[in-house]
Amino acid sequence: MNKILKKNDTIKLVISLNKIIIDMDDTITVDTYLNVVNNYLKTNYTYQDINKYWIDDIIPPHQLENYLDYFYNQINIYDYAKVHPHAIEVIKELTKYYDVYICSAYVDHRDLKDCVNLITYKYKWLQKNLPFIHPDNYIFTSNKKMLQADIKIDDRLNNLEGQARLKLLITAHHNKNISVQELREKNVIRVNNWNEIANILLKH
Repeated sequence: MNKILKKNDTIKLVISLNKIIIDMDDTITVDTYLNVVNNYLKTNYTYQDINKYWIDDIIPPHQLENYLDYFYNQINIYDYAKVHPHAIEVIKELTKYYDVYICSAYVDHRDLKDCVNLITYKYKWLQKNLPFIHPDNYIFTSNKKMLQADIKIDDRLNNLEGQARLKLLITAHHNKNISVQELREKNVIRVNNWNEIANILLKH
């Protein structure tokens, strides 16, 4: 027989199910794409050399087709990934108080056939590095605007669009010039690291 919830029990249940959707690339992992590009080109680019979201825009056009084949078919790009400092320990702590989902994009319109390989790479990285989050809580989509959550954490401003009562933009190379005014207009709070996220979400 199912337990009948009293009014107070229902309120407690709703409060306990605060859903957080956390982006993966440049939010949990860092340097992945830059390291892959440098390895492919045999260069030493830094983020100071790049002012665009898409790091591989620096690939010369005549090399792009070969690069995409290398990127999707010849390597696992997450072998090059580093972890954003304190991300894993903070996320693990968040799972004690929130319903945590990891959401990551994978669609590349330049290579719609092979970009699906990214799902496998992302899945395996998450399994290895965030084993405390069940795969049922992985979301792979490039349309994050449709997702609803209480809290969203991402490095890309337009990924924070849609319904959420708290939106946190973690600083990355491509979003440093977004003004305080624009963030206010979009009801977004900038955070520079995972310690700042912990200070906001783990105050009990």
